[in-house]
Amino acid sequence: MKMLWVTGVALLLDQVSKWLVMEQMVLGESVSVLGSVFKLTYIHNPGAVFGLRLGGQYAHLALAGGALVLVGVLLWQLPKGERLGAVGLTLVLGGAIGNIIDRVRFGVVVDFLDVGFGDLRWYVFNLADTWVTVGTGLLIIAYGWMRQNGEEAHGNGDSSRA
Repeated sequence: MKMLWVTGVALLLDQVSKWLVMEQMVLGESVSVLGSVFKLTYIHNPGAVFGLRLGGQYAHLALAGGALVLVGVLLWQLPKGERLGAVGLTLVLGGAIGNIIDRVRFGVVVDFLDVGFGDLRWYVFNLADTWVTVGTGLLIIAYGWMRQNGEEAHGNGDSSRA
């Protein structure tokens, strides 16, 4: 629970960046930052990740709310010494809350980070999506380390049976 400050920082950066985009850009506007590789493109995303539509606005809110509960339970049950997992979960939490705030306030998620080469582009996303992605990656790494350490401990015991 000491790592919840990560959630606060992630949420603050997400919301401030979206506010700046909404204040400085017109919906649909695209501004080149690094040629065609990185642009700021202000869009509204009524769907889920990658623009997927999984039902209406309330379905997206319900799914996001369920994910928040799941992340909260996982964070609560996380062993005290598991820092990497805690950072991962708190980043996911901050990102999820950021996008839920958008859905409640605007009925859509504000996206603006646009990466690609020429016409070959990734889906436009935001910092909240970045936090969820990085947090999930950290969780995968943390789970891999925990599993590897657990298997080594069990492996030593199992090798004496052979």
